[in-house]
Amino acid sequence: MGRVAIIGVGQSAFVRTYPGSIRELAFEGFKEAMTDAGVTAQQIDASVICSAPEYDKQRSPAGVFAEYLGLNPQPTFYVETLCSSSSTGLKLAYALVESGLHEMVAVIGFQKTSELSSAETQELMCRGADVQWESPFGTMMPAYYAMFAQAHMDAHGTTLEDLALIRVKAATYGQLNDKAAFRKAVELDMLADPEHFMAGPVASPLRVGDCCANADGSSCVIVASEQKARQLSAKPIWILGLGAASASVNMSGRDGFTGLSVAREAARQAYAMAGIEARQVDVAEVHDCFTIAEMMAYENLGFAPPGGGRELIRAKETYKEGTIPVNVDGGLLSKGHPIGATGGSQIRTVVLQLRDEAGDIQVNDPQIGLIHNIGGVGLYGNVTILGRE
Repeated sequence: MGRVAIIGVGQSAFVRTYPGSIRELAFEGFKEAMTDAGVTAQQIDASVICSAPEYDKQRSPAGVFAEYLGLNPQPTFYVETLCSSSSTGLKLAYALVESGLHEMVAVIGFQKTSELSSAETQELMCRGADVQWESPFGTMMPAYYAMFAQAHMDAHGTTLEDLALIRVKAATYGQLNDKAAFRKAVELDMLADPEHFMAGPVASPLRVGDCCANADGSSCVIVASEQKARQLSAKPIWILGLGAASASVNMSGRDGFTGLSVAREAARQAYAMAGIEARQVDVAEVHDCFTIAEMMAYENLGFAPPGGGRELIRAKETYKEGTIPVNVDGGLLSKGHPIGATGGSQIRTVVLQLRDEAGDIQVNDPQIGLIHNIGGVGLYGNVTILGRE
């Protein structure tokens, strides 16, 4: 049916506590994307709303948003794959457009985790695991990723300093991102000083500085057919490859703890669809919910061999000037993690990079960008590849 493009992107500022309603929060990302695309609500054929519903007091937010954003009577859909919801929403939008069912689709991701207490949020995060066989025994997100961190250290000699280097990089670029929730510098010695709060233990070997924080935020991506994209956009960014995979929810069903099988499989699919190899990627956004998650992403995506991720961060190859810039918007570690909005924010960053509109964090002349978005502890994995004309 022809190619599919992204013609508009937007997001709200990511904040710890948003003062308004979820309607108002969603509107912020939607308005920015619509302005970016230069279209009106009447031109949107369908909408895809993405979030993790257990964090919302409002049931069926898709209907609420369609009404508030002026998207009735067009169809609206609701998508959830935990933290990867809005990149899953992009895949659905691609299918709706590529099939010819719709010409223009808005993918709106959001989360307002501050509607719940910290204790409630942590309890709900545990339900991302199997509520019969794992979460009743006290497993939590940091503990799961701590297992991966320990396994990676044991297998490959990765050190706490290697993980800290990833956090320092995130803060370096988070300070330049006016949408980020955390815009303060982080120095290596902060995570090495047992008296500093950044070095406080969370789940050994992970420290406070190794973990991202939840946030409130929204994102929006406008997806269009080739015909509409050429009519409406001076700089359409083309969806070249899409990959998605799932894995056992129970850790006992996993094939190892030094990487995520969903990332490897989703990357394989996306590279094959795009007809490229990992070495051709010029800029990447990866799901750094924990520092070890970014380290594993380097390897799972083929930017480094197994165990070689530490050499990339030690040599600063994943900095803006390096051979494979990764998370030069600060990543989840600095931006914060509004679960349903995260994938859309990652997509926005790569689109701006490919349009040479990323300002202080602009990479030199990128042609191909990659987004790696993970749901849960590697339960879901999405890899998206975007390119210029």
